[in-house]
Amino acid sequence: MQNVGTKESYKAFGLHILSDISFPELMKASEDQYSAEIEIVIDRFLRHGFNANTQSISVADDMVTLQTHDAGVFRIINGNKIIVSPYSWTDEDIIRLYILGTCMGILLLQRSIYPLHGSAVVISGKAYGFIGESGAGKSTLATAFVERGYKLLTDDIIPVTFSSIEKYPIVTPSYPQQKLWQQSLDAFGMDNEELRSIHGRATKFCVPVEERYCADKMPLAGIFELNMSESSENSLEAVNKLEKLPLLFKHTFRQFMIPSMNLSDWHFGLSAKIGNQIPIYRLHRSADGFSAPQLVDLILDTITVGE
Repeated sequence: MQNVGTKESYKAFGLHILSDISFPELMKASEDQYSAEIEIVIDRFLRHGFNANTQSISVADDMVTLQTHDAGVFRIINGNKIIVSPYSWTDEDIIRLYILGTCMGILLLQRSIYPLHGSAVVISGKAYGFIGESGAGKSTLATAFVERGYKLLTDDIIPVTFSSIEKYPIVTPSYPQQKLWQQSLDAFGMDNEELRSIHGRATKFCVPVEERYCADKMPLAGIFELNMSESSENSLEAVNKLEKLPLLFKHTFRQFMIPSMNLSDWHFGLSAKIGNQIPIYRLHRSADGFSAPQLVDLILDTITVGE
């Protein structure tokens, strides 16, 4: 952990971040530090008074406090500040995981940015999102598109907002990195020798994609929910209108926070807008072998038919 007082500037989720903590996975920002929209600060005293053996999350007005048993205490304030109070034994990798994961998801909600849990790629100047349960293969599917020459827009969190003029949903890029399991690396013929493993997951790795990353906002044109199929065949079906709202809630990043943050009406309204404007498909992938390349073909055929 770098010394407090040494600030670094980054760009992620379309926001200028000024941080006490170094983030090798983020893009450096050239903006003046006074233009920062988010500040990440270290406070080594905040954790005192919290029991390090428990894990909890609490909401008070525009402040969310996350207490962890393995990293420290995090406080997300008003959509523009994350306070980090790490335990003395904490590895910096896990601190960054919490900040770029749960903390950032809560901060986006505070800023009225709709965070879906998934990955998104750019196809013909439009964003297409892949959502699903953890382990469904979202990042692997996105990598299959990247291997075909398409660009990654975001991994893990898909930040969705609405244009004030056009009234259509847009996806903001996050940062140029993916997280892939060893079996996916093997399937794509990638070497893990120079890759950093994710804390606590020795066979899952951070994969930088700077040269295959899109740093521009893109209109959201379609969403695919990825599911494991018991069949040996891949298949795809359109999600009907009544199913869209519960599906979008289910796959909102850290959706358990929505009621306690008094965001239920806001989330319902945006879910309805997305559901009315964007086609959503349920994608069933075969459990037999590595099916990501075939899923790419299936999605591209579906997109072409829909245009």
